[in-house]
Amino acid sequence: MASSGQPLYERLNLWMRNSVTLRLISIGILVLLLLIPTAMIESLIHERSRYRQQAISNVSGLWSHAQTLGGPILTVPYRVSFLNKDNRREETTQYLHILPDMLVIEADVSPEKRSRGIYQAVVYQTQLEIHGTFTLPDWGSFGIDSSQLLQEEAALSVGIPDMRGINQAITVQWGTSSHTFEPGIAAVDVLPSGIQTRVPISAEPDVIPFRLTLDLNGSQSLQFLPLGKTTRVRVTSSWPHPSFTGAFLPDERVISEAGFSASWEVLHLNRNFPQVWKNNQYYFGLSSPSANEPYLDQYAMPQDIAANTNNEYTFGVNLLQAVDTYQKSLRTIKYAIMFIALTYLIFFFTEVRHRNRIHPIQYILVGLALCLFFALLLAISEHLPFALSYIIASVATTGLIGIYVRGVLKSDRITGLVVLLLLLMYGFIFILLQLEDYALLVGSIALFVILAIVMYISRRIDWYASEDENIADH
Repeated sequence: MASSGQPLYERLNLWMRNSVTLRLISIGILVLLLLIPTAMIESLIHERSRYRQQAISNVSGLWSHAQTLGGPILTVPYRVSFLNKDNRREETTQYLHILPDMLVIEADVSPEKRSRGIYQAVVYQTQLEIHGTFTLPDWGSFGIDSSQLLQEEAALSVGIPDMRGINQAITVQWGTSSHTFEPGIAAVDVLPSGIQTRVPISAEPDVIPFRLTLDLNGSQSLQFLPLGKTTRVRVTSSWPHPSFTGAFLPDERVISEAGFSASWEVLHLNRNFPQVWKNNQYYFGLSSPSANEPYLDQYAMPQDIAANTNNEYTFGVNLLQAVDTYQKSLRTIKYAIMFIALTYLIFFFTEVRHRNRIHPIQYILVGLALCLFFALLLAISEHLPFALSYIIASVATTGLIGIYVRGVLKSDRITGLVVLLLLLMYGFIFILLQLEDYALLVGSIALFVILAIVMYISRRIDWYASEDENIADH
């Protein structure tokens, strides 16, 4: 029994050495404190991920942002006369917008990786073959007399969000004539950005075929808007990791290590806007990508929700990087508390079952080594494949802790047990990272088994007895 004449520090130290419950509580406090550096490392992962996104945005800004193809749209102006408030007759120009009956797009996407520091962005050059037919309507059904038409000002427009991506002059074969596109949109109340050209039309209903080729640069994503009465899109590429996004998934797709091909067929009945309308009743707004959302090109319709940022009807493909090391690092660090707690449990039972004394400072040093594993994993995985980085970081951390434990406990058997359990934990977490769909199930079962083992080992511990008494019981 401690002498009452001993200093308070000595009495507290002796109490901690002999009280199993107090040591367990102190270990729990240490585990919670070590969540602070773990949270700092998690914040570092988010920060590095933002740096990567900024690098991708910078590369995309210099090359060309994600592209969303809208069109072609035929815009036909016509004159309307009316009486003003002074009872004088005036004329104004209004527009009739016509979408194609058949729209076929064939895209051959050639991807390329561009680097900014240690980060890589996926850019592409695509050859687009676009063809189809327009059907000129019965003008009278829209209250337009053929004499009101400004036929010589009819224009064909194609919406392109980032005009810097255009690589060469664009010519359209319109019926039997050929026309070269110019920058700008004939009616900005429909497509705010793109190209247009004047095309001849007749005053009578007619079916006009068209064909054009577009050589376009972009990055990360290629999207389309289904503006045809029947829209057929086929995309082929050598990129092996596509992600099909948007309102419509491909009807057919083939993905292999050599690349992918995908095809869509979308009907006008699948969307909520017509084939022909007047003026700005409907609006297809291609917005410029922001720094935070470099893949987003937006379409909104009709005009009263033109500010809506929901790209409701676009569809296409994102060219994803094969491995997102930051996402995997974040998933790994979620298990930090389990790493620390299980390692400390090993040390705790070593203290209870044997006459080994482990100081709280030694607990802290081991915990910091466990936290450093996640920083090592993040740093190495930015330069090497994630699996190899995980192996290097786990072996280095296990080796460091093993050497330290051997020096502290002077026991090869306990050191071997600690190293073995650490390697099992690292291996188990790595398996969980691969089992995305079954990670919760396998992890829950494993934690249940671990808890059962701990309960079995600790079943004979008298938590009210001193540590020496517990050692004697075992």
